[in-house]
Amino acid sequence: MTDLRSVDLDNLADRTGIRVEFYDPLGTRYGFPTFPYHAAPSGLATVRQLRAAGLRPNGQNPIAQIYWRHRTQRRVAYLYRLDMAAPKRTATPAQREAIAKALRARRTCRVCAQVKPYYIPRRYGECLDCHEGNPS
Repeated sequence: MTDLRSVDLDNLADRTGIRVEFYDPLGTRYGFPTFPYHAAPSGLATVRQLRAAGLRPNGQNPIAQIYWRHRTQRRVAYLYRLDMAAPKRTATPAQREAIAKALRARRTCRVCAQVKPYYIPRRYGECLDCHEGNPS
């Protein structure tokens, strides 16, 4: 995966003289191989794309980036190699139990000790029923 050049983007610059602002496959302008939005080479994916495919970066460093403009800001998304990605890890039963216990604690009112179907608002520190009964 050493050649990250895009034939279409190279031809666009050669034929029409249009220079794509964020196209730098060699990394000379931005210090890192850079591609415009929707123009990443195949075999590379962002973290969100990896997660959607059930993968994780597996400790690898990004090898390229995507730049695009959003209003007045430049935004960046890093690209990782798909062939070096690993399957997402699954939580152990003990971890799942700990998560469930923590989420249950967020739904338990400190005043009436009832488990509510919603998370207790942190600003009140009590369920909505107890808060309405005790106006501050």
